[in-house]
Amino acid sequence: MHFQVTNSPFSEEQVQLLNQLFPTLTESQKLWLSGYLAAGHSTEAPPANAPVAQGAAESQAIPQQPSQTPAREVTVLYGSQTGNAQTLAEEFTQKLQEKNLEVTVTSLDDFKPKNIKKVQDLLILTSTHGEGEPPDNALTFYEFLYSKRAPELENLRFSILSLGDTSYEFFCQTGKDFDQRLEELGGTRLYPRVDCDLDFEEPADEWFEGVLNELVQSKQSNTEVGSSEGISPAPSNPSESVYSKKNPFRAEILENLNLNGRGSNKETRHLELDLEGSQLSFEPGDAVGIYPENDPVLVDNLIVEMNWNPEELITVSKDGEQQVLRDALTSTYEITNITKPLLEKLAQLTNHEELHSLLESDKNEELKAYIYGRDLIDLAREFGPWNVSANDFVQNLRKLPPRLYSIASSLTANPDEVHLTIGALRYDAHGRARTGVCSGQCAERLQPGDSLPIYIQKNANFKLPETLDTPVIMIGAGTGVAPYRAFLEEWEENDAEGDTWLFFGEQHFVTDFLYQIEWQKWLKEGILTKMDVAFSRDTEEKVYVQHRMLEKGKELYQWIQAGAYVYVCGDEKYMAKDVNSALLTIFEREGGMSEAEAEAYLADMRNQKRYQRDVY
Repeated sequence: MHFQVTNSPFSEEQVQLLNQLFPTLTESQKLWLSGYLAAGHSTEAPPANAPVAQGAAESQAIPQQPSQTPAREVTVLYGSQTGNAQTLAEEFTQKLQEKNLEVTVTSLDDFKPKNIKKVQDLLILTSTHGEGEPPDNALTFYEFLYSKRAPELENLRFSILSLGDTSYEFFCQTGKDFDQRLEELGGTRLYPRVDCDLDFEEPADEWFEGVLNELVQSKQSNTEVGSSEGISPAPSNPSESVYSKKNPFRAEILENLNLNGRGSNKETRHLELDLEGSQLSFEPGDAVGIYPENDPVLVDNLIVEMNWNPEELITVSKDGEQQVLRDALTSTYEITNITKPLLEKLAQLTNHEELHSLLESDKNEELKAYIYGRDLIDLAREFGPWNVSANDFVQNLRKLPPRLYSIASSLTANPDEVHLTIGALRYDAHGRARTGVCSGQCAERLQPGDSLPIYIQKNANFKLPETLDTPVIMIGAGTGVAPYRAFLEEWEENDAEGDTWLFFGEQHFVTDFLYQIEWQKWLKEGILTKMDVAFSRDTEEKVYVQHRMLEKGKELYQWIQAGAYVYVCGDEKYMAKDVNSALLTIFEREGGMSEAEAEAYLADMRNQKRYQRDVY
């Protein structure tokens, strides 16, 4: 189809532009454009003798419609600490757009809270962090919503998807809080809130289908929306990897080294994985998800304890997929972690009085004490015998979740490779030695030449500054130093000119100084400007990274005043909280701020993406 200059109101240049654009438009785009031009730019009918561009008759005729209310806009907001909520939000937004719904998506901290009064249909996807707290990039919105400044929202429809972990007491608390507060402010639920455990994919998809059905049913008659069934994925980019969380890549292990010296009471593994052929890409600050396997010794012991047949076929999915019991307990189901919801389900399979007594509502502290450090073998022994089939029992277990590890390398510096820093978890509890599922597998059962199923977990909340002439302050303890190795490799590859300062903490200088040679090399070359270390067990009084920060408070404050970005990686419950307190103290001491002013200053840094945390 081509427009002609003859007998048309367009100039030759305009016609050329139209001829370039028109063949690229889909039917729905042509329909939208014609309606847009008719509704937005014409209040009169064209004259009867108006010239018509040649080819216009070939396009689909658009019957005139009566005046209609514009379709409601959908706003998708996410609060995400590790990237799961963000990934889901972006996937769901794309699917909504494929249905020609008008959708915007952004993180909660990039959304101006006061604009919520303008929102029509709101979808919030959020994780919960720490002891029921919002993730870092949801804090500002959360505080606004619970403040006196929060407006009445009687015109708002909303729905919440919560991501959490049932092994935590305050499961999905942030999502529950948002759900309750939006209702209190006058909002109406578009679709009921769904709370997801670690295996969140299926319930998240069900939530999305429910939301989409509601949006379709309530759409205005002039909104072109298809059926909610058969959502088709967007065309794939040939340069993108076909591997993902749902389709992990089997990466060969190139190196598996112990970073700790002889005599250390820690074991930290440095893994180098081969990505050749995967087309997987990542940036410093991202993570790798590993699908681990349970210790085969534990699996066999559980089967013996329950008197099951290891070769029995078990149904492991809603579509009827089956696995041999031993394989299912090895690679599909979680057997090392007990949660209250699991105990409540399993209690229905037995008349054991002690188990039912343990679940009484007034025994919450006793229940938490029982759960800590125990696994399914403990449960099987203490509340047996279990007169239940393996299939019926296993249906109550949750799927074995992947483990996330901060990437310790730059893809630019190490093409087709990804490096990880994994601390082996070992402890004794209830008369038995315990080992972390994934860290134990990496430390004890994997050698170079073996492989691991992995995927890349993007983390937009832990990224280097856009310009690498910006100073950065990196704070981490133990394996929390991993992303800073990636940062400095990237710094080196880009000949970055910004100053860098690393605070690192561990137990002993001699045995636990992870990547010591590399830090010293970068110091010598000027890639790492400054480094302060804290080895807590080498001095009579324990010294941690926050103590080193306070010692260097004046200079730290000068760096921050000069625009430095501050990064914190490591344990959230202790280290990250102590570092947060140290920063507030430094602002008060060196900046002459009140407590409230220091907190506001840190919150402003967070909003500017100058205070980023990767904590667990």
